[in-house]
Amino acid sequence: MTRLVLIIDTCILLNVLNVPGFNQHRRAVFAEMDRHAGNPRVNLLLPMAAIIEAGNHIAQLADGGQRRRYAALFAEAVRAALKGDAPWRAMQVPGTEAIEQWLDEFPDCAMRGLGMGDLSIVKDWQAACARHPFHRVRIWSLDHGLVGYDRPTR
Repeated sequence: MTRLVLIIDTCILLNVLNVPGFNQHRRAVFAEMDRHAGNPRVNLLLPMAAIIEAGNHIAQLADGGQRRRYAALFAEAVRAALKGDAPWRAMQVPGTEAIEQWLDEFPDCAMRGLGMGDLSIVKDWQAACARHPFHRVRIWSLDHGLVGYDRPTR
C-alpha cells in the first residue's frame, strides 16, 4: 500500500522540534508533514544519523535552559519513534560490515563535501530503494547535498 518512502534528514527533525537556530523552515516543514503524517501510503523513516546529528546540535545550544528543554523534547520524540508512537519510525542501526563499506567510499565523498552522516543517509536511501522497488523513495531534506535523492515510482 505504501507508495512513498520518505527518509527524514536532520534539518527536518530540528525544524519539527523547533530547535532555536535550526527552525527557520518550520512552517514549510509542518505543511509537508501535514500532507504525509497519518497517510497510509507514506512511510516516514528517521535514520540513525539524523538522530545522532540532531542530538549533537541540541547539546551545543549555548543557553543551558534551552539545551535541557530541547534535549528532553528530542528524547521524547526519538522514544516515540522507537515505540511506533510517532509519525515516523526509527531506522535500524547499521552493522559493522556496512560501515566498513561506507568508509571505503568516504574519502571520495568528503572531497565532494558529503560528510559521514550524510553518506549514511544516502546509504539508507539506497537500501530503501532496493527494499521498495515499486515505491517512490526520497530523502526529505533542506540540505542541497541531499535534496536530489528522489527515486520516482516505477
